[in-house]
Amino acid sequence: MGLRTGLMLDPECLLHDPGPQHPESPQRLSTLIEMVQSPGMRSLPLTRLEHRSATEAEVLRAHTPALLARLKATQGHTVHLDQDTMASPKSYDCALRAAGATVAAVDAVFAGQVDNAMVLVRPPGHHAEADRAMGFCLLNNVAIAAHHARSVLGLARVAIVDFDVHHGNGTQAIFERDPTVLYVSTHQWPLYPGTGAADSLGSGAGLGRTINIPLGAEHGDAEYDAIYGGLIARILEQFRPELILVSAGYDISEHDPLGGMSVTYDGFARIAGHMVNAAELLCKNRVVAVLEGGYSAAGLTTGVHATLEALTGAVRVDDPRGPLVRLPLGDAGRHLHLYREFFAI
Repeated sequence: MGLRTGLMLDPECLLHDPGPQHPESPQRLSTLIEMVQSPGMRSLPLTRLEHRSATEAEVLRAHTPALLARLKATQGHTVHLDQDTMASPKSYDCALRAAGATVAAVDAVFAGQVDNAMVLVRPPGHHAEADRAMGFCLLNNVAIAAHHARSVLGLARVAIVDFDVHHGNGTQAIFERDPTVLYVSTHQWPLYPGTGAADSLGSGAGLGRTINIPLGAEHGDAEYDAIYGGLIARILEQFRPELILVSAGYDISEHDPLGGMSVTYDGFARIAGHMVNAAELLCKNRVVAVLEGGYSAAGLTTGVHATLEALTGAVRVDDPRGPLVRLPLGDAGRHLHLYREFFAI
């Protein structure tokens, strides 16, 4: 069965310019704009969604006034926020548009305009903490959208699933004490930013609502298929989210220069397909995927194309069920005892 998939793609986000040779370059988005406009993509039933900028009130649900003021002060200037993170004269505006596009996509899904959506914007977000821009990220787009879903739409449970090669330290930090938001991350370990150990499971009322699945390099399609279809799908079923947000990082591609994973088109299609299956079962198809990392043109186009095909239902996947110990979980298998403290897997 086909699904109505919304596409949020904002060319204004090209104006964020971290400087020459920076991995998070405008070319990342221009490559995807060209791909979406190519003849091979025209057969996918995509609905273009209207983008907007986030309001300060929306941003402040996830971030401190001090961070917002610091970013606002970069307007019209070039500023080094940290060793890796730059703001150019238009970066603040782009960050607001990236966050606003993510919120608008969630609203479109809940208004019934589309079943699910993909948001192709930059700068990315999952490293941005409540009070700190870092790791190429200015505002945490997914965290702002999750807070909007909770505060404005009244959702009781939101899941964030992050398949970027780097751990989303910002997203975890924002929600690690919040029992209403489940954060699940697969990431290469050890790698920047050095967070995301398997025994980092949240704290206080949020204990058990953070699930980190650190993986060594060279994990590929089979391991990701087993982890997302076998392990993460079971965790989502028990949490029963009303919305699944996906931090979609294509730096796990076999082509990516910053990662050490080997995921191909088939692997990306199956990761996204498992999230589509979970959303169909649990939350009326409501899944919104948001671009995070991905620093090779081949990896980006391959991964985003596969994700869009899964979201629209052009590609369907089966779940690799059966005993978890018999699935090719890779390094994740060593940590099952930790996750079993909180989920019957």
